[in-house]
Amino acid sequence: MTRNLLLGWRAVTLLCVLGFGVSAWGQENPTTAPADQGATQSPPAKNSSQPAAASAATAPPAATAPVPAKSAQIEVPTGTHIPLVLHNGISTRSARPGDPVYFETLFPVMVNGQVAIPAGSYVSGEVTEAKRPGRVKGRGEILIKLTTMILPNSYTVNLNASPNGAGTGGGETVNSEGKVVGDSNKAADAGTVIRTTVAGTVIGAGVGNATGNVGRGVGIGAGVGALTGLGAVLLTRGPDAQLPRGSTLEAVIDRPIFLDADKVQFTGPGQASTLSGPPNRDNRHRIPF
Repeated sequence: MTRNLLLGWRAVTLLCVLGFGVSAWGQENPTTAPADQGATQSPPAKNSSQPAAASAATAPPAATAPVPAKSAQIEVPTGTHIPLVLHNGISTRSARPGDPVYFETLFPVMVNGQVAIPAGSYVSGEVTEAKRPGRVKGRGEILIKLTTMILPNSYTVNLNASPNGAGTGGGETVNSEGKVVGDSNKAADAGTVIRTTVAGTVIGAGVGNATGNVGRGVGIGAGVGALTGLGAVLLTRGPDAQLPRGSTLEAVIDRPIFLDADKVQFTGPGQASTLSGPPNRDNRHRIPF
């Protein structure tokens, strides 16, 4: 009996020792299944629209380029007259399309009480047509196009203007198309015929007096003189249209000129160059007798 009890206590003791060992071993070596399960789980999906929306909400507004303020302008209206003086002479005898012409303003142009175009501003252009007068009919013609204006401060603007009136020292006029037209010289042609007729009459009277037939001599002399004068008129061109240096011309603006106000702040009227006007010209045909 005692022996059986002793064996029972030993068995219980052995079982307790084994149970305690197994428990300690399980605490030192836990199973990896929970860890592996956690490692294989994918993280929760992120909402990609949230960061973009947040960055868009927090990002500063895009900077825009500043729009430059439009500068104020002064308008020189259509129909404004600009008095000019010519610096280089022009004649239908030598002028060709494309030849340059150079003018200068003689008087300031005012807009709303302000000097917009001072005297002494330069105007340039070109000859667009040049036609010599005919021997029997037709007048010399020059057509000029004014294209550019340079103000005294070197501010340059486009110009579209036509001539209207000219002072050339001769009989040139400006027609409705802006052409400078030469003198017709009809009076001079008639004067030529009259002078040659008179001269022929005098010579014929002298010849008739010497031959004893004054009347016949006068008639022949007058006829010869008239024919001579008429031939001279027919063989000689009319006067060339001329614009000598110093000729004055009035230009009329065909469309408005817009000037930047900050570049047109003149405190005085300006000053033009001093050019003597062209001398008066006598276009009569001269027949040596």
